[in-house]
Amino acid sequence: MKNLNTLILAGAVMLFSAFTISNSINWKIQESHSIKFAGTDAEGIFKTLNGEVIFDEADLAASSLNFKIDVNSINTGNGMQNKHAVSSKWFDAETYPTINFQSTKITKGAEGYSVTGDLEIHGVKKVVTMPVSFADNTFTTKFSVNRLDYGVGTMKGMSKKVSNEIKLDVTIPVSK
Repeated sequence: MKNLNTLILAGAVMLFSAFTISNSINWKIQESHSIKFAGTDAEGIFKTLNGEVIFDEADLAASSLNFKIDVNSINTGNGMQNKHAVSSKWFDAETYPTINFQSTKITKGAEGYSVTGDLEIHGVKKVVTMPVSFADNTFTTKFSVNRLDYGVGTMKGMSKKVSNEIKLDVTIPVSK
């Protein structure tokens, strides 16, 4: 009888675990994503984004957004500017090949979601909170970062022409 109870308990645990796992929704990032940046004398896109999206509007505690942007995929529309951007004077793509974001908390608000997480650029990791909307299987956000907070560029020479605050406009379509 004890073995039968243990077997039933183990079966119930596996059944409930399977239900919990199936409740988590893993999403695939679509190729049509868009990562735009703009500031004084610097604007463009990053072409390459990879990551893992686990998102369930009914279970935000189990949800997470984790992304890696390939620094070498920068495109400013100017080949010389692209080379300068990935050089050691700016992003230093050889040493820091990716920009990383890993969410730590997602909450629902009146206007969408607030996503808090660790943003790592140029080897510097800082906590950021950004407003995010999710509609039609697409995540969108607009927020700004101070490039100097992450050690990207300086305020010397031609670099001082680029604004400190860089505006980001991100659109990430996903599918199940």
